[in-house]
This record gives sequence, C-alpha cells and structure tokens, in this order.
Amino acid sequence: MNLIEIATGHEPVPEYYNFTRDAVEYWASVRPDALAMWWTDETAQRQLKITFAQLADRARRASAFFHDLGIKPGDRVAVIAHRVPEWWYAILGLIRLGAVPIPGTPLLTAADISYRLEIAGAVAIVADDAAISKIESFAGVKIAIGQASADWIDFNQGLAQAKTDFEPARTRADDPGIIYFTSGTSGEAKMVLHNQVSYGLAHTITGHYWLDLKPSDMIWALADTGWGKTAWSNMYGPWLMGACVFVMDMRGKFDPNIVLHTLCDFPISVFCAPATALRLLVRKDLKSYHFKCLRHCVSAGESLNAPLYSTWLNGTGLHIYEGYGQTEMVLAVCNVRSHGLPIHPGSMGHAAPGFTIGIVDNDGNELPDGTEGNLAIRVKPNRPVGMFVEYWKNPEETTSRYKGDWYLTGDSAVRDPEGYLWFVGRSDDVINSASYRIGPSEVESSLLLHPSVLECAAIGAPDEMRGEVVKAFIVVREGFTPGDTLKKEIQAHCKSVTAPYKYPRQIEFVHSLPKTISGKVRRSELRRREQQKAPVVR
Repeated sequence: MNLIEIATGHEPVPEYYNFTRDAVEYWASVRPDALAMWWTDETAQRQLKITFAQLADRARRASAFFHDLGIKPGDRVAVIAHRVPEWWYAILGLIRLGAVPIPGTPLLTAADISYRLEIAGAVAIVADDAAISKIESFAGVKIAIGQASADWIDFNQGLAQAKTDFEPARTRADDPGIIYFTSGTSGEAKMVLHNQVSYGLAHTITGHYWLDLKPSDMIWALADTGWGKTAWSNMYGPWLMGACVFVMDMRGKFDPNIVLHTLCDFPISVFCAPATALRLLVRKDLKSYHFKCLRHCVSAGESLNAPLYSTWLNGTGLHIYEGYGQTEMVLAVCNVRSHGLPIHPGSMGHAAPGFTIGIVDNDGNELPDGTEGNLAIRVKPNRPVGMFVEYWKNPEETTSRYKGDWYLTGDSAVRDPEGYLWFVGRSDDVINSASYRIGPSEVESSLLLHPSVLECAAIGAPDEMRGEVVKAFIVVREGFTPGDTLKKEIQAHCKSVTAPYKYPRQIEFVHSLPKTISGKVRRSELRRREQQKAPVVR
C-alpha cells in the first residue's frame, strides 16, 4: 500500500490496518537486521541495539502475553514508564492485540493516575518502579517493568515465556488505536481518541515530509514518553519510514553538555528538540562541537523565534525546520526540507500535505491574509486522515471545536501573502510551558486545596527560557499573611498534590480578581497585564 498517498488523502484508507503488523513487522520482514532502536542510559555505559526483527518479536510476544492475561481488543491499558525499551514493547504489543494504550508521563501524581485509570475504564496498567509507588488502589491487572511485588506481574518474565506465533484478529482502520490525555481550559485533562490510522498511518506525513527520514537515518527526539510528541517522533513517524530511533533514558535535570556530546558521539542524523531545550543548547559554544552525522533539525511544541533560529544556524550550519501540530492530529503545518522553500525564521511554514489550513473568525468565516484569527483545519467535505476521532466521553468539548467546515485548534495565527503561517498564541487559556500543556483549572484546583487560598487564577506568564511559566494570582483568606513564606508553602503544596510541572513558579497576591458580569474570572485580562510588562523574548 502507498502510505503517503493514503495519509494525504489521495488514496482511500484500507479497511484493515494495524501499525505494529503493517509497519514494524513489514520492516522486520524486508530489513530484519536493520536497527530499529539504539538505547542508552544517561551515562552511555549501558547500551542496547535492537533490530526490527527483535522489535517485532518483542511486540508479538507482548501481544500474546497481554492476551493470556485476559486483555481484549478495545480494552484500555495505561502505560507509564520512563524511556526504557519495555515502554515501546508494551505499546506495540497492545496495538497489535487491538487493545488501546494510554501513555502517561512519569511525572503524574497518584491522584493524576487514579483519575486517568477511572475515567478511561482501564482494565490494566503497565508501570515502572517510579509509577508503581504511586498506584494506591487499582482492581485491574497490574504489570511491572522492573521489580515486581506480590500483586504485580513481571512484564519481562511474561515476555520471555510468551508465545511467538500468536495471531490476534485483524484490526479495522477505524478501530480505537491510542488515547492521550490533554489539558483543556476547564476541568480535568481530556481524552484524545485516535483510531488505527489517524496516528498509526497518517504519521507518514510527519516522518516523510517534516522529519525527512530515510531507512538509513537515526533520529533523536527529546520527548517524554507520556506526550504525543513521542508518538510523533519516537515511534510512528520513524518506524513508518524504517528509520532507527535513538533513545537516551535521561531522568535528571536537563544537561545541555550531555545532549551536545551525544549528538557528536552517536550516528544521529536527525534531531528534534523543543525551543526550551534549544535555548539552553545555544548558550554553549556550538562551533566547538563536531556533529559528524547530523544533517536535519526540527522543532515543535512551542514557538521558535528568529534569534534562536539564527544562533543555532550560525553555530551548527544547520537550519531548524519548525512544525506545528497537536495531540489531536499529526503534523499539520511545517517547513519541508525537500520542498525547497526558503525558511522564514519564526514562521511555522505552510500547510502540510493532506491538510488545508485557514485563518478564521469565531464563526468559521475565513479572514484575509495579514489578519489574526483562529488557526483552523478544514474538515469538510474531506476530513484529513491524520485527525483524532473525538474527545472520548466528552461530546460537548468535541462539538465546541467545530465551526462550519472547520476544526478550531485553539491557537491563533496570521498568514502572510506568501502563505507562511505565523503562530500568535493560544486562543484559549491553556498554558504552554516548555511544551507541557497545562490547563489553568488543574492548577487552580490544587491551589484551592490550600487553606490560605480564597480565590485564585492561573495563567501563562511570558518567560525567556520556557516560553511561558505558570503564574497564579491569589486572594488569601483572613488570618493569612501574604509574603515569601506563604508563597513557598503554597508552591510546595501544589507539588505534593499535582504533577510538579504544573506548580506555579510565580505567585502574586492580590486583593481581588478581574471578573465578568456573570462572575467568571477574566484570565485574558491577567495575561494581557503580564504581556505588557514582559521584556521581548530573545
């Protein structure tokens, strides 16, 4: 089958499709000894080289193992682990079986995990040691990566003993494929449901056009296993192209020296990093490093400004090809190396093949070039293959994203007369801090659990390194004294009740919050205040 023609809508989607069987096992049949993954720990002392034949074998065994545990097609299974090969084995095994993996970041708290397991109706969880310590009570099947206690089943032992000839029923293209949780403007994180092709086939667009991958390439993408970006650049995109994924299991504080030396020491040809990481890397003397294999660099997840692009180019001689998408879709806007169009630093590029992008008003009417509006994707008369199915169990949120012929991304942008798209910001209140999407209500809910907080509002405040940081405006109750001591106490409290990346790095105590006539907090006014006093980000 011609994956590029299908992914871009030029050929019909097949009736049956399964990423593990139709992509990973395909490459295992035609290039069995080619590397699929090169894994290393942070010291590079422990390394594993895994071929496509070995990867397919692990996936096949994993599917049989899960089947023997009673997991069925359509069942939801949470997978929470650091960057260890078993994470990929588990995801691929679940996909092959027709079960639905739900990746989660290791940064999740016990409360986060409990909520996800309950709302998704998960029948099982696969977790490493760090996540296991956060599982308070769960009636489903518990599978351990690493040390398994009495009520946990050993994943690696299960793989070793599993059958290699298990053949599950074929999955239809429109069967559920994977679920990711993503933050919204209100309430808890929402479930983004993809089918078997919307990620498992349509990421051909990501791998072929934006990542520019060939079977001879090795890609390193700095992404947490709980985020959609790992699916983009550490699994679907590369393995659809037959390329090798480089994985370093980094668990400590981000160290730019380790990253730069790794790019020199390993045969990495394609590098994907968010702007937050690049800002730290360009502080080093890039010209003193010799990147012997590196040929192509991309960035997504947050806006890449022109000075950062230029500094990287001057230091490495390599362009950064910016791209845009969401958990809800594959690559939708990008700069494409093979198209030969000049990069306009700071621009996301043009619409990706298979997508029609518009700038529309709140009613779905297209706006002229040069006018700021909603960044939207045309879904009628033809819906792109690489679009999510729905916000599962949340029809109101799903419906709210569509206006006329368009899906509204929740981002605002401008298109110039040459067709280049320029990111402006979030149209809603979601905070984007170092590529982590954080719903303000998630932060506010944790703040309100502290006895000193009477009212609060959370926004994204401009930050030179992270793009945005979480800032909380707090009205305290009588009997509490605003100040540094209370601020630190509140921050420590937030870290204890929610994932640490969500805590407010900045807190401002105020007498009152701006509100609408109906009593809703006007976060937009608070954001505007912060933007007006912020220096220009370089």
